[in-house]
Amino acid sequence: MTVRVVLADDQPLVRSGLRVLMADSPDLDVVGEAATGAEAVRLVRDLCPDVVVMDIRMPGMDGIEATRLITAGPGTTRVLVLTTFDEDDHVYGALRAGAGGFAVKDMALDDILAAVRVVAAGDALIAPGVTRRLIADFVRQPVPAPERSLRPVEGITEREREVLTLVGRGLSNSEIADDLFISVATAKSHVARLFTKLGARDRVQLVITAFEMGLVTPGR
Repeated sequence: MTVRVVLADDQPLVRSGLRVLMADSPDLDVVGEAATGAEAVRLVRDLCPDVVVMDIRMPGMDGIEATRLITAGPGTTRVLVLTTFDEDDHVYGALRAGAGGFAVKDMALDDILAAVRVVAAGDALIAPGVTRRLIADFVRQPVPAPERSLRPVEGITEREREVLTLVGRGLSNSEIADDLFISVATAKSHVARLFTKLGARDRVQLVITAFEMGLVTPGR
């Protein structure tokens, strides 16, 4: 199946590079380009792409607001935020807006293409290192300290709590399996049950839940 992609970035050179990169991949088809968040929202409405590769810092409507409008709409378009990690401090806001993944522009080209495919498939992806920024951004939010304290969640087991903690740290299923000395299949089962019990749409929401429960904090 071909993944239909819209590129949203205010830098023409970035869009051009991504377009050329995806042109060599028969399963990826760039169907539109946008230089602003508002243009991205309009293209999603008109073209119904599978994925929008979204920059955060754009003139007018930024990528966070565009992501919020796109994911709140009636379609099934998913958003992969692709930005310059060292400059952007809006990771938490982008994921809370409904982004299905977060990648950085200095990733290997093959990794960027893989991220598009992962998000298109309905899974979530957070680039290595972004989890630390996400935690830091969450801690800076003006939320009273008691709300960040560790509190139990009804219905999840101690093992599921351990798995949720590791998901919050950005570990993959195979890494969780290694850390807990369980099989990958068992790790997947625990994650699947967490989706159901916590009402999470995808892995990104599990990460955010782990932060909000206080299971993951900076330095842990």
